Order: sequence, then C-alpha cells, then structure tokens
Amino acid sequence: MKTKISEIIACIEQMAPLSYQESWDNSGVQVGNPEQVVKAVLLCVDITEATIDEAISRGANLIISHHPLIFRGVKRLTGRSYIERVIIKAIRHDIVLYSAHTNMDKCLGGVNFRIAQKLGLKNIHVLAPEENYLYKIVTYAPQLHSDKVRQAMWNAGAGRIGNYDSCSYNSDGYGTFRASEGCNPFVGAIDELHTEPEVRIEMIVPKNRLNRVVAELHSAHPYEEPAVDILPLENEYNQLGLGCIGELEEPINERDVMSYICRNLQIDFVRHTKLSDRMISKVALCGGSGAEFIPRAMAQGAEIYITADVKYHDFFNTENQIVIADIGHFESEQCIKEIFYEQLSKNFINFAILMADSDKSPTENYYRSDY
Repeated sequence: MKTKISEIIACIEQMAPLSYQESWDNSGVQVGNPEQVVKAVLLCVDITEATIDEAISRGANLIISHHPLIFRGVKRLTGRSYIERVIIKAIRHDIVLYSAHTNMDKCLGGVNFRIAQKLGLKNIHVLAPEENYLYKIVTYAPQLHSDKVRQAMWNAGAGRIGNYDSCSYNSDGYGTFRASEGCNPFVGAIDELHTEPEVRIEMIVPKNRLNRVVAELHSAHPYEEPAVDILPLENEYNQLGLGCIGELEEPINERDVMSYICRNLQIDFVRHTKLSDRMISKVALCGGSGAEFIPRAMAQGAEIYITADVKYHDFFNTENQIVIADIGHFESEQCIKEIFYEQLSKNFINFAILMADSDKSPTENYYRSDY
C-alpha cells in the first residue's frame, strides 16, 4: 500500500497541530508537493545542504526537520545563500521539506517532555502554559435531545480539563421563540410564541478543536437555528505550552548534577552558574532558547533550570537563587528525531524512516592544549 506524504504530515500534526505554533513561527510544508507518494523519510533538526545531499543519496523524498528552513520571505532564488541553494536542490529533486517547530515544542510528549523523560523526572507538568487558547462554548438543547448534543460535543474534543474528559455543566430552564414564515421549526408552529423546556450545556474547548465542536454541535442539534455562545477565556491551558518542570527520583548534589545532565542527554558540555553544595530535586527546563522563563522557573521553586542560548547577564540576574545550565540549542533539541521516528514508525511500515547522519550542530568547542 502506497503512502502519500500528506498522510505522514497528518500523522505528525495529529500529535502537534500547526495551530499550536507561535505566531512568529513557520512550521508546516516549506517546499514541494505533499500529494506525491513517499519513498523514504529523512529526520533532522536543521535542513542544510549536507542534509539535502544525504536525502538524495539515500533515496528520501521527504525531509522532516525541527527548525524551519524558511523563516522570512524568500524574494529570489539565485543560489547566493544556503537557504536558496537548498530550496533549488529540493525542487530539482522533487523533495518535500516539512518542519514541526514550536508546535512540537509545546505539545504533550514533545521536545520538553522528552528531555524531562531522559532526565528521569516525575510529576511533570508544563512550565509556561499557553494563554488565550481556551473557550467556553454554551448551547441550549431540548431536554430529550441534550444527551445527544452533549455527546457530540465531547466526541469532537470539548469538555476536557486536565486528565478528566466528558466535563460539562448543565442547568434546566426554558427557551422561547417564534418561527417566521419560511422556517421549518422542530417544535412549535409558524408565527406562534413557543416555550420549550431546555438544558443549558457549557463546556471548555481548546482553540484547535473549536470549529469541529461547533460543526458537530450543529449536526447533532435538532433545532434549525441552535443558539451557540463562544466566550474567550483568560485561563491558562496546562495541556499545552513551553518548558517542563518536575522532580528527580532522588536529590542530586549541584556538583554532580552536571555530569548527570551530560550522561542522560548525551551531550559533551554545559555552561552553568557557580555551583555550591546544595541538593537538587526540582528541575525546570526548556529546549531551545528559553532564558525568558528563568523567572517562572524560580517562582515555581525549581533549583535548576536547563535551557540554551542564555545571555551573559541572564547568569547574573538569578543572584544564586537557582542554577542555570545552558546545554546548547542543537543539543537540547536533538531528541526531536526520536519523537518523529516513534510517531511515524508506530503508524507506518511501508517506507524507510532514516535519521540524518549529516545533522550536526553548527558550533564546535575549542579545547586549548597548551595549558
């Protein structure tokens, strides 16, 4: 059975919908026609010229990366930059380029949860939950049909709060309406005021499920014109967001925690604040550039914060209240390839899924030998 690239993309987006990504991001298809049949998939953090060459040599016509190749508009394709050369070569060899960036950072089971898993953390939750992502949806259904409407909304993704599903609030009342000429009322008669016992149904729904919930509500509702209220909420959505915070199985001394990080994340170096002999038990982290969440990690009682791209003055600003560990941008997100691989391999068996050998950090460490 042949698989289209669009089916692979749908599999990734089932875990990390594009609606999760930050407003400045550019996740999704970057280059190529996703309706072609996949031959093989190459997984990487960054798409470079070496990655394209490797895809060609290994027969892959789809590259899935974490970082998008294109962030800003490309005005011409002359081959003057590596981005232009990659695009030209991808088009010439009919290779589709697809990226899942901040949407994969923010989802449950994404980059940050994988780092937390590798560090052996327990009681893991999102460090910086998403804001302005939840809505309350309210409708009114005849009493005898309220169960059907409620179930349709649940099936479409409404009514989920934390680890609970099928959540709703219901109150009995009555509705009034008068049908005009040309209407086809479910109850009542044309041009007569009608009173109907109804149930007010309220549920929480995340933004990415809202359109589907509204559609299923209309499909299940017996009224020709059901009343639907959609109210934006300021609540944080703790099932989505950046970073993670959790607890180590056993406290570790600050002086031992760096080797623990290197060993578990398979990295070679860590930039960190000055260490003392305090014990570390609560760990906060954010893959990629996460220095903006240092205050949040401190406020939630973390003793160490693991991230990348920490600026010089950020190390000062903690005033020794928390250990800051900068493990490198590429190094913090290289686990994305494992996540892509697992998501695809459990759903598809008819094409090769390859880890890119050419996928390397653009930085290197220099060690002096003349000390």
